Amino acid sequence: MSAILLDGQIVHYEVLGRGRPIIFLHGWVGSWRYWITSMQVASTSFRAYGLDMWGFGESTRDPMLYTIDKQTDLLSNFLDDLGIGKVAIVGHGLGALVGFNFCVRWTKSVDRMMAVSCPLFYDSINERLRNNSSLSDLITWLGSKAPEAATALADASKADPQAISTSISSFQSDGLYSQMRQTQIPCLLVHGQNDPAIPAPPADNSINLPHMMSHVVLNDSGHFPMIDETARFNRLLTDFMALDSGVSPRELQMKDEWKRRVR
Repeated sequence: MSAILLDGQIVHYEVLGRGRPIIFLHGWVGSWRYWITSMQVASTSFRAYGLDMWGFGESTRDPMLYTIDKQTDLLSNFLDDLGIGKVAIVGHGLGALVGFNFCVRWTKSVDRMMAVSCPLFYDSINERLRNNSSLSDLITWLGSKAPEAATALADASKADPQAISTSISSFQSDGLYSQMRQTQIPCLLVHGQNDPAIPAPPADNSINLPHMMSHVVLNDSGHFPMIDETARFNRLLTDFMALDSGVSPRELQMKDEWKRRVR
């Protein structure tokens, strides 16, 4: 277990591998722990970091730190403290929104981003997640049925429910998706077809993808594609990270594995 102090507050993180840095950011249910398998895969070529954001896992609980802006400050300060330069970001749910915000605020510090189960608009979040359902209810509702899910989501019950509600409320007035589109950072959106909390956007042009964005829907996944379809998710992660810097993720369309899933 590794931890640093940022302004006197504990930030828990784990790190694997060597190479260019890649940061894994968890969502509203869980902690860094459900990224373990993806971090292990990434660590063959990258130095993979998994963080617990404020109010989750083993990091400090402080209601003053739970907005998306404050969670983004956590990421920025973490990178500065460890002397980490340009990064790739993989974010899930809340972590994807924090990643978007970081990309908007520090565009030149991000090489690429993979946004998993990310709500593009506030109304994309199911009311059951928005309306302060109990933590145990959310875990039961969203938790994967995969055998490894219990271990992967073991820290979910440690979350401060206020960290969930405050971050969602702070997203309500943000136009993060439209701002992210303007950064021209290569960004791959990934959704599970069966996600009850963050439904996959429609296949039409309503989300208006720019050239540097692409979208994959994993047909057998719910809210946790990295658990529901581990091998397929990690192949996609590896393929995306293997693209040259500055290359659009639409290049993945050339790979047969994703040809019918990418749009």
